[in-house]
Amino acid sequence: MKLNNMDFRVILICCSLFITSQLISQQKSFINPIIPGGYPDPSICKVNDVFYIVNSSFEYYPGLPIHKSTDLINWELIGYGLHRVDQCNDDVNLVDIQSNGGIHAPTIRYNKGVFYIITTNVYYNKDSKTTDFVNFIITAENPEGPWSDPHVLEGAPGIDPDIFFDDDGKVWYVGTHSPEKPNFPGEGEIWLQEIDIENWKLTGERHFLWRGACGGVWAEGPHIYKRNGWYYLMIAEGGTSYNHAMMIAISDSIKGEYIPNERNPILSSRHLSYDNWVHSTGHADLIELDDGRWYMVALGIRGDEERSSNMGRETHLIPVKWEKEPFEWKDIKYEWPVISPKTGKVERFNSVPFIDTSQKRNVSFVDNFDHPILNHAWNFRRVPTKNMYSLYSNKGNLRLFTNPNMIKERGRTSLIGFRQTESDFLYEAKMNFSPKTDKSEAGVSLFQKDDNYFTLTVVKEKKDYSIQLKLAEPNSEVQILETQVISNYDKEITFKVKSENHSYSFYYSTNGIEFSLLKETKANHILSKGYTGAYLGIYATSNGKKSNDYADFDWVNYKGFQKF
Repeated sequence: MKLNNMDFRVILICCSLFITSQLISQQKSFINPIIPGGYPDPSICKVNDVFYIVNSSFEYYPGLPIHKSTDLINWELIGYGLHRVDQCNDDVNLVDIQSNGGIHAPTIRYNKGVFYIITTNVYYNKDSKTTDFVNFIITAENPEGPWSDPHVLEGAPGIDPDIFFDDDGKVWYVGTHSPEKPNFPGEGEIWLQEIDIENWKLTGERHFLWRGACGGVWAEGPHIYKRNGWYYLMIAEGGTSYNHAMMIAISDSIKGEYIPNERNPILSSRHLSYDNWVHSTGHADLIELDDGRWYMVALGIRGDEERSSNMGRETHLIPVKWEKEPFEWKDIKYEWPVISPKTGKVERFNSVPFIDTSQKRNVSFVDNFDHPILNHAWNFRRVPTKNMYSLYSNKGNLRLFTNPNMIKERGRTSLIGFRQTESDFLYEAKMNFSPKTDKSEAGVSLFQKDDNYFTLTVVKEKKDYSIQLKLAEPNSEVQILETQVISNYDKEITFKVKSENHSYSFYYSTNGIEFSLLKETKANHILSKGYTGAYLGIYATSNGKKSNDYADFDWVNYKGFQKF
């Protein structure tokens, strides 16, 4: 069939309209997660026209990452609540913290010119063989810092505290603990007590509020809100996996009695297939906009690899609508938040909260080490040792010093990284390494835990240099997956790790142009099986020997590839 000029014009106009509509549609939508990478347990507050989110950080330092946004969909990492070593040495010990211990479930709030973060440090004491739950508050006038020293609240059992500023001037601690007489294993209980914030002490009578809506298994993560004179208590239940969910109850007094919503849970993925794009949704916080609309931030796990994810638990944004019950209870029609009112689940694609905004989702990271301070994206496993790295010894490079320490549980070694943000990625790093000590090694690492990581390093072996790929997996000895002598090694090397089609490919180059493939593996070796997501970074060690060796990293370049 032949087409005339009119037919072509019609086709062109239709194509143009389709493309335009697609662009408009893209501009009016955003993609979850809004903060990709291992940022779990989000808590949110709003000051003037700016939103702030804080997340759990567990054993990593600096701790308590803080993001800001003006539109709820574009977020900038502006600093950390625990950003000084002297904040993390004593009561809040992040020096030899155990894996999956450390900083849990913070709440961020703002009151009368001051930002407050309240949270828990979970520390296993090896001597007493007991676990200490240290609940504390830090404050700042500027969320970018500096933040105060921790104010520890003595006599505050349990985890996941919330701080609530009531309109009568009272300040309340809302906590989670295991009741003295539980009805079943794993039962949790929410409790309330007033805080004297001038002396940082709990005061007055302790009130026990609620043990949850659906059996109360792992009732935790409480937040209290006040709306139209009513107090709403929202909690997480069901643990941190597929049964994770959000419950809510209401009371006319902050001290209770709290009446549960008969439609609980208000958010969950329990009813969805295990193969849904995101699961384990929960541990949420609510925020009201100036125009009276509400949104929820909640964690969720993408199911990219074996119904799991290298990124672990990430922060998602969900619309909220308030609805009155269609019937009365004690002559009252309660009003409840309905989460994701159109579908009842966390959606990948959503309408933007504010018109004339668009999401500029950045899932990549480049660092040329040209600044005098370390980029906020970099994290250490625990508080780093002194003189672990330098940005001054060779300007334009990050110098990472070897030390005798190797990666081990509760250990501190020369390992630093940034969060993986997508399952598919390309990660490259250029290194200059000319060690004098035999067995010194340096290179890149993909790490999840102290017993779950890859290292791709140059190793000095007498007069030779080898490229070596190691894998550590839980309950197994560290494996050398591949090793090759580098015949033409002359100090400089570029590493490349590519993730695609559920596989990792490890490459290296001595001239920065031609790359040699060292090894391919499956991409499921460092899946997030704990509380944190995977990191990509750099590593150096002298493997138990005293050494003055170091590696200079000229740049790192990470590109995440989004899959829809």
